[in-house]
Amino acid sequence: MASFPSLTPLQWLALAHPVLIILFVYPVIGATIRLGILARERRLQINPIAATVPVEHADHGRWATGGLLLAVLLAFSHALASTQAGVLLWGKAAVAASVAVGSFALLLRSRRLVPRLIAAWGCWLMLLLMALQPLPGAAEALGETMIWHSHTWGGLLLLALLLLTMAVQREIASRLWLRRMHVLVNGLVALLLATQAISGTRDLLLH
Repeated sequence: MASFPSLTPLQWLALAHPVLIILFVYPVIGATIRLGILARERRLQINPIAATVPVEHADHGRWATGGLLLAVLLAFSHALASTQAGVLLWGKAAVAASVAVGSFALLLRSRRLVPRLIAAWGCWLMLLLMALQPLPGAAEALGETMIWHSHTWGGLLLLALLLLTMAVQREIASRLWLRRMHVLVNGLVALLLATQAISGTRDLLLH
């Protein structure tokens, strides 16, 4: 009877990123899109659904963004571990990750628009700084001229769009132009999710 080969801790860490994306982020984003469609139908009085649906739509969006943030941090951790990074690089990454998580927590708690925008920008900037560190494959990934070819750039853009959506979520219902932008942004999010699935699978096969 065949048995699964034993994996090293580093290999388990490598699997953590795609497993979290496949088992949590993608299903939650799918539910978020569905709830968003239902919320729009309720606003247009097409479908007399419960008033809690728009709230559930926003909550699912926050869960999806938080899950993606964790997945990105796991990916960077694996890159650092696989290159046997020194204490200094690990220290820089730890500081950046802490600021990113702290900024995300501030984004969840803030009620005013400007602090939320600053928190979203701070979270994304820390991830960008981590991506620019000398990590395995970073030069090739960041050197791609087309975002949909680079899993790194595609993931950072995807997270930027989700963080922006979170930052303006409280204002979307009251501003028509924001609702339209929200629809356009989420169309791009859906496209990026597809290209990320392709580029991520490609990278796993090549490595």
